[in-house]
Amino acid sequence: MAKIITVFGATGQQGGSVINTILQDDILSKEFKIRGISRDISKPQSQALASQGVELVSADMNSKESLLKAIEGSHSVFLVTTPAWGVEGSDAELVHGKNVADVSKETGVKHLIFSSLLNVTNETSGRLKHVPHFDHKAQVEQYIRSIDVPATFVLPGYFMSNYTQLGMLRKGDDDVYTLAYPVGKDAQFPLIDIASDMGKYVAAALKNRSAVLGAQFFAAADYYTPARILAEFEEITGKKTRFVQVDSETYKTFIPGPMGQEMLENHLFIESPGYFKGESLKESHDLLEKASYRPTTWKTFLEQNKYSL
Repeated sequence: MAKIITVFGATGQQGGSVINTILQDDILSKEFKIRGISRDISKPQSQALASQGVELVSADMNSKESLLKAIEGSHSVFLVTTPAWGVEGSDAELVHGKNVADVSKETGVKHLIFSSLLNVTNETSGRLKHVPHFDHKAQVEQYIRSIDVPATFVLPGYFMSNYTQLGMLRKGDDDVYTLAYPVGKDAQFPLIDIASDMGKYVAAALKNRSAVLGAQFFAAADYYTPARILAEFEEITGKKTRFVQVDSETYKTFIPGPMGQEMLENHLFIESPGYFKGESLKESHDLLEKASYRPTTWKTFLEQNKYSL
């Protein structure tokens, strides 16, 4: 009988990637029955998953009773929490993560795979203290460890889709694409094609459960500098680019409200001490290779998305 894996954020980029990868994997698709958690199971994306045999369940992450019904009977759980973007002082993401951890513990989940990140405040000794979408995930990871839920932690890098979907590469009137950052051209960005590759890391962890319990994996294809990002962009698309380093105050004007400060400090963290503090990606890539997966490079991502630019 197939084991149940419950996937939070089923219609989002990360949960969707996990579901698609499992469905397409000859081994995991037979080993696991997928239960997808979504806030709205009536929307077209949810119904599309249901047509592929995914059980869709709605859950309130503020309610342990609701989560109990969603998680009960699960062998494995993939958890991604959603930041309360722009809501200053919100601890919703922290509450949601702890609630899922508690219910996973209560129901005897054998493998919780959490999409985590580093604690920026701690790693910078308080120099940068306004990046809650990192800090809260790190605190959830710490909590999961403290209550001894069998778990693996996959830390996704900087999304390649930021450049195509969020307009970080902006086409000017002169047809030149500009990348403006509050960091230098040699800062190291660990890039990941999140919609394609997050599921690969989770699938690899599922295939090697006993070896990865308690481990952290840094999910990215490679470290890319802005200079390399633009050089490869020009090579694949044939478009001209320029890099502009802006001061912190100017950068904050790009994004209004508390989110501007958060994004500024997020990028300053990437420059120093580093998104993953300069840790090697080799162990993560070895995990993928063992499970017969390969990360998507920035060049490959551009080839697949260049016509949407």
